[in-house]
Amino acid sequence: MREDTTKLSDDPFLAPYQECIRQRKERLELMEKRLCNGLNSISEFACAHEFYGLHKTKNGWVFRELAPNASAMWLVGDFSNWKRKKQFRLSRINDDGVWELQMAESALCHGQNYHLELEWPGGSGQRIPAYARRVVQDPRTNIFSAQVWDPENAYVWKNGSFRTPDRNPLIYEAHVGMAQEEPGIGTYLQFARGILPRIADAGYNTLQLMAVMEHPYYGSFGYQVSSFFACSSRFGTPEELKELIDTAHGMGIAVIMDLVHSHSVRNENDGIANFDGTRHLYFHSDPRGHHPVWDSSCFDYGRIPALHFLLSNCRYWLDEFYFDGFRFDGVTSMLYLHHGLGVDFVNYSQYFDANVDLDAYIYLALANRVIHQVRPDAITIAEDVSGMPGLGTCTESGGAGFDFRLAMGVTETWGKLVRDVRDEDWSMSGLLYELTNRRTDEQTISYVESHDQALVGGKTLLFEMTGPAIYDSMHRTTGNLCVQRAVALHKLARLATIASSGNGYLNFMGNEFGHPEWIDFPREGNEFSYMHARRQWSLRDNRDLFFSALGDFDRAMVSIFSENKHLLDKPPVSLLCDDERKIIVLWRSEHVFMFNFHPENSYEGLSVICPPGAYDIELSTDNEEFGGHGRILCPQTFHTAYELKGSESVPVLRVYMPSRTAIVLRRQRTAQAPKRRK
Repeated sequence: MREDTTKLSDDPFLAPYQECIRQRKERLELMEKRLCNGLNSISEFACAHEFYGLHKTKNGWVFRELAPNASAMWLVGDFSNWKRKKQFRLSRINDDGVWELQMAESALCHGQNYHLELEWPGGSGQRIPAYARRVVQDPRTNIFSAQVWDPENAYVWKNGSFRTPDRNPLIYEAHVGMAQEEPGIGTYLQFARGILPRIADAGYNTLQLMAVMEHPYYGSFGYQVSSFFACSSRFGTPEELKELIDTAHGMGIAVIMDLVHSHSVRNENDGIANFDGTRHLYFHSDPRGHHPVWDSSCFDYGRIPALHFLLSNCRYWLDEFYFDGFRFDGVTSMLYLHHGLGVDFVNYSQYFDANVDLDAYIYLALANRVIHQVRPDAITIAEDVSGMPGLGTCTESGGAGFDFRLAMGVTETWGKLVRDVRDEDWSMSGLLYELTNRRTDEQTISYVESHDQALVGGKTLLFEMTGPAIYDSMHRTTGNLCVQRAVALHKLARLATIASSGNGYLNFMGNEFGHPEWIDFPREGNEFSYMHARRQWSLRDNRDLFFSALGDFDRAMVSIFSENKHLLDKPPVSLLCDDERKIIVLWRSEHVFMFNFHPENSYEGLSVICPPGAYDIELSTDNEEFGGHGRILCPQTFHTAYELKGSESVPVLRVYMPSRTAIVLRRQRTAQAPKRRK
């Protein structure tokens, strides 16, 4: 966990709300004390997964489940011919509603399927155990079952001591199932062997895996979770997921997962909704328990069973699979009773009024404490569109303790520009404001587009700019002006975003090379086709196509930031922002980032005041290998010269800047600056 250097109290606009912030901190401490109740730490409380569920012990098997409203419970499966049998009936062992069954080692064997059958006053039902670690779907009936998982050879970690380096994350967001080119569902091992080398070669240091937790509907992208402690069996076994993570660690790549604690599927037979005949075991029992847009169940973050379940879920993925952190999905939906639906956040009072779910805020703070106690080097990221102050501030000062938050306004800015505004009318000052608009007490991760922009109903940035030309005019020799514009702006947008980012950068799998079309999972509307649920890597590898040029540029761009690990440590400084000439120049850690967004005008000897010295071109978007026109000579070195600006002599850099081009210059460390003019 990174050291906090600022506090919520540093923001003068929060002065009227300091008492609310103090009360949040006090409420957090009270809840943590209540949960610990004599334990040494909150992370020690977050161990429900070691108690509940199916476990093999030296005396055989033990199974436990929490179901306070149940009146009877059985394990039913292959071992009982799917019938209720006396030896597999659980006993209630306390008034809290804990049920237990002790079995001999010979009672169960690896690979057997099972589920729970419960009775409660006025009803009964079949359930998947809430803490099941392995869940599989019958290909004939599509019914999910828990599975006894006791492989003869447990996975042996090769890189078990891997720790996330203290660096700025360059994140590659990916979905295992659609990572391969062949139509179908990809596997953990295919990803480890075929995709991880691509990610490593592209220079990214962090992999963000989507859809890890088991979900009944493949097309939900993993956001309708049913079994929170089971990795999706669609992609392979738990051991194969461990091999994927271990392989990534061996390449120096940290692995974080998309954690969905904002809601759960409404399914009862293969989820945890209405688990013991009541809605309130884990979820709100009133209308708050139903998400009106996602049609899912909303957790009650004020209930101890829900907190025990979710906090333990955070720890489980760290302990069992060596994940290096989490990107928390749907944080806005969690934080507000209105879920952020139809609400524009324009006033600080909206972050402290009666619409805020304080229980959810406290849960997020507790989750961050658990995660960072278990793994101090873990990365936690909040996906929040509201701008809630404090999410990325330490819990000790009243914040929620996330290491980073996503800069979600950046992608919206790029989308609006290329969709709604003529190039000639782009405001450089407006663009720079949106790229750098963030709180000083938080670390942020910027991105041009994530998986959201690639889904059916949306368009990736390149697709938005090229339109149908993406299908037949991406060959480097076509000379299509629409494509040339799109290729140029695709590179400028990415470089401007990472250069101006707070503390990290994110890219979705394939977007780095402008993957065509949208993502559409198999469904009735597309005749259950996998043609749009894959990644066409052959386009990236075809040297004759602009896709390959864009991929090469992304690799060169990311390498600047991966090789200069402290480049993003300090905020960017604007050296020049010219709306008329469409110029932006930024200074950051001995680097100068120069952008000319003008669609037509090139500038001979563009003058920029910057720190004195000699500067080498480290990257040019106009290189022919990157799909440019080769108008800038590379390699090339520029020297500052002192010039009179008014009555002052200042160091000035003069550089040729062609239209729709950006360059990165790096100051030589040993260069002697020219002498100042007298």
